[in-house]
Amino acid sequence: MTNISLRTQVSGSGPAIVLAHGGGGGIDANFGGLIPLLAEDHLVIGSDFPDDDTPLTLDALADALVAEAVANGAETFSIVGFSLGTTVAVRAAVRHPERVRGLVLTGGFARLDNRGLMNVALWQRALAAGDREAFARYVMLAGFSKEFVNAIPAEQLSEILAQTAANVPGGTAAQAALVEAADVRDDLAHVTVPTLVIGMTGDLLSDPANAREQAAGIPGARYRELPGGHVVMIEQPELWYAAVLEFFAD
Repeated sequence: MTNISLRTQVSGSGPAIVLAHGGGGGIDANFGGLIPLLAEDHLVIGSDFPDDDTPLTLDALADALVAEAVANGAETFSIVGFSLGTTVAVRAAVRHPERVRGLVLTGGFARLDNRGLMNVALWQRALAAGDREAFARYVMLAGFSKEFVNAIPAEQLSEILAQTAANVPGGTAAQAALVEAADVRDDLAHVTVPTLVIGMTGDLLSDPANAREQAAGIPGARYRELPGGHVVMIEQPELWYAAVLEFFAD
Protein backbone atom coordinates (compact mmCIF):
# COMPACT_ATOMS: atom_id res chain seq x y z
CA MET A 1 0.00 0.00 0.00
CA THR A 2 1.23 3.50 -0.83
CA ASN A 3 2.78 5.31 2.11
CA ILE A 4 0.87 8.57 2.47
CA SER A 5 2.37 11.44 4.45
CA LEU A 6 -0.01 14.05 5.83
CA ARG A 7 0.63 17.51 7.28
CA THR A 8 -1.45 17.91 10.43
CA GLN A 9 -2.64 20.80 12.61
CA VAL A 10 -4.21 20.43 16.04
CA SER A 11 -6.41 22.84 18.00
CA GLY A 12 -8.37 22.81 21.26
CA SER A 13 -9.02 20.03 23.73
CA GLY A 14 -11.80 17.64 24.61
CA PRO A 15 -13.53 14.89 22.62
CA ALA A 16 -11.74 14.59 19.30
CA ILE A 17 -12.96 15.61 15.85
CA VAL A 18 -10.99 14.76 12.71
CA LEU A 19 -11.40 16.81 9.53
CA ALA A 20 -11.28 15.38 5.99
CA HIS A 21 -11.10 18.00 3.24
CA GLY A 22 -12.27 18.00 -0.36
CA GLY A 23 -10.32 17.42 -3.56
CA GLY A 24 -8.23 20.43 -4.51
CA GLY A 25 -8.95 21.96 -1.12
CA GLY A 26 -7.18 21.88 2.22
CA ILE A 27 -7.89 22.09 5.93
CA ASP A 28 -7.64 25.88 6.12
CA ALA A 29 -9.58 26.43 2.89
CA ASN A 30 -12.41 24.05 3.79
CA PHE A 31 -12.56 24.35 7.57
CA GLY A 32 -10.73 27.56 8.54
CA GLY A 33 -13.86 29.26 9.87
CA LEU A 34 -15.21 26.13 11.55
CA ILE A 35 -12.07 25.06 13.43
CA PRO A 36 -12.13 27.75 16.16
CA LEU A 37 -15.82 27.07 16.80
CA LEU A 38 -15.26 23.33 17.19
CA ALA A 39 -12.06 23.87 19.19
CA GLU A 40 -13.95 25.63 21.98
CA ASP A 41 -15.05 22.20 23.25
CA HIS A 42 -13.12 19.66 21.19
CA LEU A 43 -9.68 18.51 20.14
CA VAL A 44 -9.71 19.26 16.40
CA ILE A 45 -7.27 17.40 14.16
CA GLY A 46 -6.97 18.45 10.52
CA SER A 47 -4.64 16.74 8.06
CA ASP A 48 -3.87 18.09 4.59
CA PHE A 49 -3.70 15.43 1.90
CA PRO A 50 -0.35 15.11 0.05
CA ASP A 51 0.62 18.19 -1.97
CA ASP A 52 2.37 16.19 -4.68
CA ASP A 53 1.39 13.53 -7.21
CA THR A 54 1.44 10.66 -4.73
CA PRO A 55 -1.18 8.17 -6.03
CA LEU A 56 -4.12 8.02 -3.64
CA THR A 57 -6.55 5.28 -2.70
CA LEU A 58 -9.44 5.54 -0.27
CA ASP A 59 -8.06 2.75 1.90
CA ALA A 60 -4.61 4.30 2.20
CA LEU A 61 -5.93 7.80 2.77
CA ALA A 62 -8.46 6.65 5.37
CA ASP A 63 -5.78 4.67 7.19
CA ALA A 64 -3.37 7.62 7.12
CA LEU A 65 -6.04 9.97 8.49
CA VAL A 66 -6.80 7.60 11.35
CA ALA A 67 -3.10 7.08 12.09
CA GLU A 68 -2.55 10.85 12.30
CA ALA A 69 -5.46 11.20 14.72
CA VAL A 70 -4.12 8.47 16.98
CA ALA A 71 -0.60 9.92 16.81
CA ASN A 72 -2.02 13.23 18.01
CA GLY A 73 -3.72 11.79 21.06
CA ALA A 74 -7.15 10.77 19.76
CA GLU A 75 -7.99 7.14 20.54
CA THR A 76 -11.57 7.67 19.33
CA PHE A 77 -13.06 10.53 17.32
CA SER A 78 -15.78 11.78 15.02
CA ILE A 79 -14.99 12.82 11.44
CA VAL A 80 -16.27 15.87 9.58
CA GLY A 81 -15.82 15.29 5.85
CA PHE A 82 -16.39 17.61 2.93
CA SER A 83 -16.85 16.45 -0.69
CA LEU A 84 -14.10 13.87 -1.40
CA GLY A 85 -13.50 13.87 2.35
CA THR A 86 -16.92 12.29 2.90
CA THR A 87 -15.81 9.15 1.07
CA VAL A 88 -12.60 9.08 3.09
CA ALA A 89 -14.65 9.46 6.28
CA VAL A 90 -17.04 6.65 5.34
CA ARG A 91 -14.15 4.32 4.47
CA ALA A 92 -12.41 5.19 7.75
CA ALA A 93 -15.58 4.41 9.72
CA VAL A 94 -15.85 0.99 8.06
CA ARG A 95 -12.17 0.10 8.29
CA HIS A 96 -11.72 1.43 11.85
CA PRO A 97 -15.03 0.99 13.69
CA GLU A 98 -13.20 0.90 17.02
CA ARG A 99 -11.98 4.46 16.42
CA VAL A 100 -14.76 6.36 14.66
CA ARG A 101 -17.69 7.53 16.81
CA GLY A 102 -19.67 9.79 14.46
CA LEU A 103 -19.76 11.33 10.98
CA VAL A 104 -20.80 14.67 9.49
CA LEU A 105 -20.73 14.43 5.68
CA THR A 106 -21.19 17.58 3.56
CA GLY A 107 -21.45 17.90 -0.21
CA GLY A 108 -20.52 14.29 -0.67
CA PHE A 109 -21.31 11.26 -2.74
CA ALA A 110 -21.16 7.49 -2.64
CA ARG A 111 -20.16 7.32 -6.31
CA LEU A 112 -20.17 10.60 -8.25
CA ASP A 113 -22.94 10.85 -10.85
CA ASN A 114 -22.41 11.40 -14.58
CA ARG A 115 -22.44 15.21 -14.41
CA GLY A 116 -19.98 15.24 -11.57
CA LEU A 117 -17.67 12.80 -13.32
CA MET A 118 -17.72 14.92 -16.49
CA ASN A 119 -16.86 18.01 -14.46
CA VAL A 120 -13.93 16.25 -12.82
CA ALA A 121 -12.73 14.98 -16.20
CA LEU A 122 -12.63 18.57 -17.46
CA TRP A 123 -10.68 19.62 -14.37
CA GLN A 124 -8.17 16.83 -14.99
CA ARG A 125 -7.80 17.78 -18.65
CA ALA A 126 -7.14 21.41 -17.76
CA LEU A 127 -4.59 20.43 -15.11
CA ALA A 128 -2.83 17.99 -17.44
CA ALA A 129 -2.56 20.71 -20.10
CA GLY A 130 -1.28 23.24 -17.57
CA ASP A 131 -4.30 25.45 -18.35
CA ARG A 132 -4.89 26.96 -14.94
CA GLU A 133 -7.26 29.59 -16.32
CA ALA A 134 -9.58 26.89 -17.65
CA PHE A 135 -9.33 25.05 -14.35
CA ALA A 136 -10.32 28.21 -12.47
CA ARG A 137 -13.35 28.67 -14.71
CA TYR A 138 -14.44 25.07 -14.18
CA VAL A 139 -14.12 25.55 -10.42
CA MET A 140 -16.29 28.65 -10.55
CA LEU A 141 -18.91 27.05 -12.80
CA ALA A 142 -19.23 23.80 -10.85
CA GLY A 143 -18.26 24.83 -7.34
CA PHE A 144 -20.75 27.63 -6.80
CA SER A 145 -24.45 28.14 -7.38
CA LYS A 146 -25.52 30.13 -10.42
CA GLU A 147 -27.05 32.78 -8.15
CA PHE A 148 -23.76 33.27 -6.32
CA VAL A 149 -21.67 33.49 -9.49
CA ASN A 150 -24.06 35.84 -11.28
CA ALA A 151 -24.10 38.20 -8.29
CA ILE A 152 -20.31 38.77 -8.42
CA PRO A 153 -19.39 42.13 -10.02
CA ALA A 154 -17.46 41.62 -13.27
CA GLU A 155 -14.25 43.22 -12.01
CA GLN A 156 -14.28 41.04 -8.87
CA LEU A 157 -14.98 37.90 -10.89
CA SER A 158 -11.89 38.48 -13.02
CA GLU A 159 -9.82 38.92 -9.87
CA ILE A 160 -11.24 35.78 -8.25
CA LEU A 161 -10.52 33.73 -11.37
CA ALA A 162 -6.97 35.04 -11.52
CA GLN A 163 -6.39 34.22 -7.83
CA THR A 164 -7.83 30.73 -8.27
CA ALA A 165 -5.62 30.07 -11.30
CA ALA A 166 -2.54 31.29 -9.44
CA ASN A 167 -3.19 29.18 -6.35
CA VAL A 168 -4.06 25.67 -7.50
CA PRO A 169 -3.00 23.53 -4.51
CA GLY A 170 -0.35 20.89 -4.99
CA GLY A 171 -1.79 17.42 -5.18
CA THR A 172 -4.98 18.57 -6.91
CA ALA A 173 -4.48 16.24 -9.88
CA ALA A 174 -4.04 13.16 -7.67
CA GLN A 175 -7.05 14.15 -5.58
CA ALA A 176 -9.18 14.70 -8.70
CA ALA A 177 -8.23 11.21 -9.85
CA LEU A 178 -9.42 9.83 -6.51
CA VAL A 179 -12.70 11.78 -6.80
CA GLU A 180 -13.22 10.07 -10.15
CA ALA A 181 -12.45 6.60 -8.76
CA ALA A 182 -14.02 6.83 -5.30
CA ASP A 183 -16.92 4.46 -4.68
CA VAL A 184 -18.26 3.77 -1.18
CA ARG A 185 -21.70 2.48 -2.15
CA ASP A 186 -20.96 -0.92 -0.62
CA ASP A 187 -19.61 0.71 2.56
CA LEU A 188 -22.69 2.69 3.49
CA ALA A 189 -24.69 -0.14 5.05
CA HIS A 190 -21.71 -0.96 7.28
CA VAL A 191 -21.54 2.48 8.92
CA THR A 192 -22.84 2.00 12.46
CA VAL A 193 -22.24 5.41 14.05
CA PRO A 194 -24.50 8.49 14.33
CA THR A 195 -24.31 10.33 11.01
CA LEU A 196 -25.48 13.67 9.67
CA VAL A 197 -25.46 14.14 5.89
CA ILE A 198 -25.71 17.65 4.47
CA GLY A 199 -26.50 18.45 0.84
CA MET A 200 -26.76 21.83 -0.92
CA THR A 201 -29.74 22.63 -3.11
CA GLY A 202 -27.67 24.53 -5.70
CA ASP A 203 -24.72 22.13 -5.85
CA LEU A 204 -23.65 21.84 -9.50
CA LEU A 205 -20.63 19.62 -8.84
CA SER A 206 -22.14 16.99 -6.57
CA ASP A 207 -25.90 17.22 -7.02
CA PRO A 208 -27.77 16.88 -3.70
CA ALA A 209 -29.14 13.57 -4.97
CA ASN A 210 -25.64 12.23 -4.28
CA ALA A 211 -25.82 13.32 -0.64
CA ARG A 212 -29.32 11.89 -0.34
CA GLU A 213 -27.96 8.56 -1.60
CA GLN A 214 -25.35 8.64 1.16
CA ALA A 215 -27.98 9.34 3.79
CA ALA A 216 -30.36 6.67 2.49
CA GLY A 217 -27.61 4.05 2.54
CA ILE A 218 -26.34 4.70 6.09
CA PRO A 219 -28.58 3.15 8.75
CA GLY A 220 -30.19 5.85 10.90
CA ALA A 221 -28.48 8.77 9.15
CA ARG A 222 -30.10 12.20 9.35
CA TYR A 223 -30.25 14.38 6.25
CA ARG A 224 -30.31 18.18 5.98
CA GLU A 225 -30.28 20.36 2.89
CA LEU A 226 -28.87 23.87 2.87
CA PRO A 227 -29.21 26.54 0.17
CA GLY A 228 -26.29 27.40 -2.08
CA GLY A 229 -23.61 25.64 -4.08
CA HIS A 230 -20.92 23.07 -3.40
CA VAL A 231 -18.44 25.40 -1.66
CA VAL A 232 -20.76 25.86 1.30
CA MET A 233 -18.08 27.39 3.53
CA ILE A 234 -18.02 30.42 1.22
CA GLU A 235 -21.67 30.65 0.17
CA GLN A 236 -23.43 29.69 3.41
CA PRO A 237 -20.85 29.49 6.19
CA GLU A 238 -23.10 30.42 9.10
CA LEU A 239 -25.80 27.90 8.19
CA TRP A 240 -23.21 25.19 7.75
CA TYR A 241 -21.39 25.97 10.98
CA ALA A 242 -24.70 25.89 12.88
CA ALA A 243 -25.65 22.50 11.43
CA VAL A 244 -22.27 20.96 12.32
CA LEU A 245 -22.22 22.44 15.82
CA GLU A 246 -25.77 21.25 16.46
CA PHE A 247 -24.71 17.68 15.67
CA PHE A 248 -21.96 17.80 18.27
CA ALA A 249 -24.19 19.50 20.84
CA ASP A 250 -26.69 16.61 20.82
